[in-house]
Amino acid sequence: MADTTQTVNAEVIAVFPNKVRISVDDLNSFKHAEESLRVGSYLKVSDNDNVSLICIIESFSIELREDKDKKARRVYLIDAYPLGTLKAGGFKRGGDELAIPPKKVTPATSEEVASIFETAFVKEDQFGFAVLTRNRNIAVPVHGNRFFNKHIAVVGATGSGKSHTIARILQSAVAERATAYSGMNNAHIVIFDIHAEYKTAFPTANVIGVDDLLLPFWLLNAEEMEEMFLESGDNNNYNQASLLRTIVTICKESQNPHASKVYFDSPLPYKIQEVVDCLFNLTRETKDADNDLHVIAGDQDRTFATNDEKLKWFCSGPLEFTAKKQGKINKGAYADGTIDKFVRRISSKTGNPRLQFLFGAKAAALSFEEVLQQFMGYTKNRESNVTILDLSGIPFEVLSITVSLITRILFDYSYYYRRAEAKCDTPLLLVYEEAHKYAPRSELARYRASLTAIERVAKEGRKYGTSLLIASQRPSEISETIFSQCSNFLAMRLTNPDDQAYVKRLLPDTLGNLTTGLPALESGEALMIGDASVMPCVVYILPSEPEPSSNDIPFFKLWKREWQTVDFVKLAKEWRL
Repeated sequence: MADTTQTVNAEVIAVFPNKVRISVDDLNSFKHAEESLRVGSYLKVSDNDNVSLICIIESFSIELREDKDKKARRVYLIDAYPLGTLKAGGFKRGGDELAIPPKKVTPATSEEVASIFETAFVKEDQFGFAVLTRNRNIAVPVHGNRFFNKHIAVVGATGSGKSHTIARILQSAVAERATAYSGMNNAHIVIFDIHAEYKTAFPTANVIGVDDLLLPFWLLNAEEMEEMFLESGDNNNYNQASLLRTIVTICKESQNPHASKVYFDSPLPYKIQEVVDCLFNLTRETKDADNDLHVIAGDQDRTFATNDEKLKWFCSGPLEFTAKKQGKINKGAYADGTIDKFVRRISSKTGNPRLQFLFGAKAAALSFEEVLQQFMGYTKNRESNVTILDLSGIPFEVLSITVSLITRILFDYSYYYRRAEAKCDTPLLLVYEEAHKYAPRSELARYRASLTAIERVAKEGRKYGTSLLIASQRPSEISETIFSQCSNFLAMRLTNPDDQAYVKRLLPDTLGNLTTGLPALESGEALMIGDASVMPCVVYILPSEPEPSSNDIPFFKLWKREWQTVDFVKLAKEWRL
């Protein structure tokens, strides 16, 4: 490349904590002949101590000034954001080694910029999926460990390329090999796919849809069971929740006599019908007026030592209680109608055909080990790096519970694996597509379970080898607790002012101005910022191969075709399933 230092006519006229202002007399002689100068281009500001400050242009303006002959002349003003220092061939983010005032300003050459990215991390730590937007011959690798173990956020409006970006990142991760071995690597990825987009991008993935998903009800914890069975706003919720905990614990103890410790949320199987029978009996119970533990049902006259013993008997099946008698036989504590609606809700949910993946016989018979193998991609003869949870067929009223339960199981897997082995051999990435649908900034009870589970992973997951990739077109609607734990951001095109402001607020103060260009990004472009990037930059995400099925519907093209007939019988049949 030709030496351009003799034609440079630029100087630094102001230095701010987060900005450098440069005055240029002749823009044509300032830029390199073969490279255009634009917002997003890199500059090199140097001093006499062989230290250079690498900056990225964030704005450009023109001023008219009088020269010594009192004639107006144009002066070009460039505001650039400092990214880091270049010294002895090595780049360092931040830094204050540049002597003031700087002596020289030149555009950074392609070779200099490429060298920064190439030498930023040692080869075995580099993970690549993008190139510079302004020069697509320059690869932009990230630090693989810092990228995956410090949580990732991918945000962008509809059509900005989020799904393709996620697919490319995951495809690249699955393709990585430390040595020249054949077969799968040790990547473990679970995608919560709410729109059934990713099956085409991962043909060999372990795809679990509503017809294949088996999620035993006996794994539900307190928050999930309450969200499932209790009605939000019911004044009697506290008593109902307490009663449910007691009965479930009794059922678990009864079905698992050899378990040394049994708690309400222990992952032990039990029969949900026993819970329903117990609650049904409580709504019809009559008892001795002088002794609450003396009950007569049919030809059985029984006196119990404790209330738990009585409830265990009530779990055995529907009972016919003796009729009420004034002064001798009274109604039971719950036979006054206070839990009737509660019992009907439980009966309705457990008998709902659409919830058989939770309450059906197959789900109930599944072992705890099989549940873990299903989600971790270890099902025999179906092993896979990527497990896709197709949530498109999950009823909305249990979507939060489903996400919560699976998230909690996977986090607990990592926790207990490390506890048992004293190390983490199978780090896990959880990918939440359209995360604002089940982890929103909301106090509503129906989101509490999933929000609690995902926030726990965000705060504690890295200690145990569980990381997050959060994707959303509405970042302003996602829990701030979750986003604030993300250390790597890929911000794609965002047109909503609230979303732009939210992303800007999440970034360090010195980086906030870089978000002003988000509305102008093209599909596939992203502002990449974070611990894994050597410096903030606008990148182009390389195309995924194969692609997810997330392309826009070509309305106009389809409308111009001949009238299309619809098989409404087939459609209605599918709808009813």
